[in-house]
Amino acid sequence: MFEEFLQPAPADLFAEDNFTAQQLGMFVVSSPNPEGMDIALIGVKEDRGSVRNNGCALAPDLIRQQLFSRAKFNDDIKIVDLGNIEMGAAISDTYVALSKVVNELIRLKIVPVIIGGSHDLTFGQFGAYQDLNRNINIAVADQCIDLKEEQPEIDDEGFLLNLFQYEPSCIFDFAHIGYQTHLTSQYAIELLDKLHFDSYRLGKVKSSIEEVEPVLRGTNLFSFDMSVIRLSDSPGNRSAGPNGLFAEEACQLASYAGQSDKLDSFGIYGCNPSVDAGRQSVQLAADIIWYFINGYGNRKNEYPKDDDVDYVKYTIHLKENKYDLNFWKSKKSDRWWMEVPAGNKPRNQKKSHLLPCSYNDYQMACKEELPERWIKAFQKLA
Repeated sequence: MFEEFLQPAPADLFAEDNFTAQQLGMFVVSSPNPEGMDIALIGVKEDRGSVRNNGCALAPDLIRQQLFSRAKFNDDIKIVDLGNIEMGAAISDTYVALSKVVNELIRLKIVPVIIGGSHDLTFGQFGAYQDLNRNINIAVADQCIDLKEEQPEIDDEGFLLNLFQYEPSCIFDFAHIGYQTHLTSQYAIELLDKLHFDSYRLGKVKSSIEEVEPVLRGTNLFSFDMSVIRLSDSPGNRSAGPNGLFAEEACQLASYAGQSDKLDSFGIYGCNPSVDAGRQSVQLAADIIWYFINGYGNRKNEYPKDDDVDYVKYTIHLKENKYDLNFWKSKKSDRWWMEVPAGNKPRNQKKSHLLPCSYNDYQMACKEELPERWIKAFQKLA
């Protein structure tokens, strides 16, 4: 199935004499057969959907070259490189090919790492979930919210509306991470709020990046655009500006995403070698992927259950709301969850939803304040 859509990456990228025994490239398998693997690398050489960042189709093999030179992991993480999806006859063909490849990997319980390519390829990544018969949570890191009031065609500056309007919808939650207000339309901000979706300004992310961890812990699909990183740290994107994440903050987000037990696809987009001074962005993109895979190796397989000795349950009685709000804390990782009532659900469905949260959310509840993430989840579940 994979050979139908993918061409092998250049063989010289995998030559053993390129690496030492301590480098990752020595342990990556180049094969069209991913069975038994944990992580599958997929390059997508497509940028026809880019409005102003043409050239990012050149990135996949250059990013691989840098990634394979990084240190090997201590954990026994099995990584396969499936090769590249080349440009289809039409851009829609590329989206379909990516959707089918990612869909099959998810069914095999292998996490695809998609190396783009332009950010609109997120639409193809999203298409993989359409026949899985489950709702998903999406997170996108980008310097602006890619929404336009009228969107006749999909491009890397307006593809989100296509995701939100797709029928039948499988999106339960969406979170946008790192947008800059002066680059984002009021329409986009208001639409996310109307849909009870989350959006985190760049300043909020930088001041308390640990508050983004619960968002990524509950995410299934994570799409990362290199434009979210400031120009001085990542010059290889035509839209990058003086403000943005630091390189180490980008790697931290990738690590959070990798650690999420629920996350089953990760895509990194928008790295443009044609404007990348000293291959700085290519190197950083490789670092981001490395930290994502390293995070994967630190997954805890955590989910609170009643009477589970690995968790401590805290109940906060909110006097004003006359409501008992339950929190769970893991003894293994110190991570937190909170219960949100699931509304009028059928008897065979859960009466509450466990939502990843932070210690700060618990502290707010102790002060008789309902956390914002609890409120938005409650509005969606009601």
